[in-house]
Amino acid sequence: MKIAFFTYSTKPRGSVVHTLELAEALTQLGHEVWIYSLSKDGSSFDRPFAGHSYLVPAQPAPVEMDALIHQRIQELVDYLTQYPPDCDIYHAQDCLTANALFCLRQKQLIPHFVRTVHHIEDYSSIYLQQCQDKSIQEADLCVTVSDRVQEEVQQYYQIQAPRVINGVNTHNFEVISHESKASLKQRLGLAGKPIYLTVGGVEPRKNSINLLSAFALIKKDIPNAQLAIAGGATLFDYQTYRDEFFELAKDLDLYPNESLIFTGVLSQEDLCCLYQLADVFVFPSLKEGWGLVILEAIASGLPIITSNHAPFTEFLTPDQALLVDPQDPNAIAQAMKEILQPTLAQALIQQSQSILVNYTWEESAKMHLKHYQLLINQQK
Repeated sequence: MKIAFFTYSTKPRGSVVHTLELAEALTQLGHEVWIYSLSKDGSSFDRPFAGHSYLVPAQPAPVEMDALIHQRIQELVDYLTQYPPDCDIYHAQDCLTANALFCLRQKQLIPHFVRTVHHIEDYSSIYLQQCQDKSIQEADLCVTVSDRVQEEVQQYYQIQAPRVINGVNTHNFEVISHESKASLKQRLGLAGKPIYLTVGGVEPRKNSINLLSAFALIKKDIPNAQLAIAGGATLFDYQTYRDEFFELAKDLDLYPNESLIFTGVLSQEDLCCLYQLADVFVFPSLKEGWGLVILEAIASGLPIITSNHAPFTEFLTPDQALLVDPQDPNAIAQAMKEILQPTLAQALIQQSQSILVNYTWEESAKMHLKHYQLLINQQK
């Protein structure tokens, strides 16, 4: 099969990592795969890819979000109109690229498009909401990555979207050299103990403010503790929420000082290294499609704290992670303290690692191929 994937960024957000790993697995199964991605600065992905990749130039855009999204969609449409791919499957991994593929289908440049619904956002912008709705309603096939999102697609759009699995490439998270860890530790200023790690930046969906409040409680008992917040590349503007976060951090005397470490977007190598430098992975997210970073943290040998609701409860039990009420900073803090007990941490690590065999990119690729073939058969 010839398969084209489309993603809005080269930065390692969840849907981008999903795209790369799935594309690599499909390539390893003998299929031809292309990845088309918007790129603001000409930078490519942070990891090698055995297939073909094309960077779609993204020009400077307005700050206003609706105008920015409109421009990014048009840039994709213009590029793909000039250089139309000739494939069997056209698969968008996000709302933005799905809208571009919808335009191409209207121009009869492609016969169909597939849309992975990683999660459904609650947009305040009418334009963004319409973009999201169109990307799902107009797709010839939607797939989802969790039962929770599958139910939401059915509830909100009356669309039956088959569920596929996410995976984790455990080879990426094998032991990093002492020299690499020491170098990153010095570069980021990771001198505390314990080091709590979360991934995803500061934004409402990641529940950053409640995590910050919980960490402040931890600091009262463990003054040397540090919270590392990795990642954060996104198209969307969460400046108001970020302002609130940093104002609270200052009030709690956690910023600016060594208590909070903001790594920004990290390369795959550095992120793998950071997982191994951390003592605990804490991820009390309010809304996720799945939570790929949890699988990565488990593969790195970290004990996990996460939210006590779906989708996390679809693949984790209380024996495999500490599941907490994400709206309760006291409950998050209590878990952050309890998980430092060596016996408990080791038991959680041992139990959680047993799930990794169930989530491979090869199996995900095979599930996708089944749905791709059904779509192709329907088009005939």
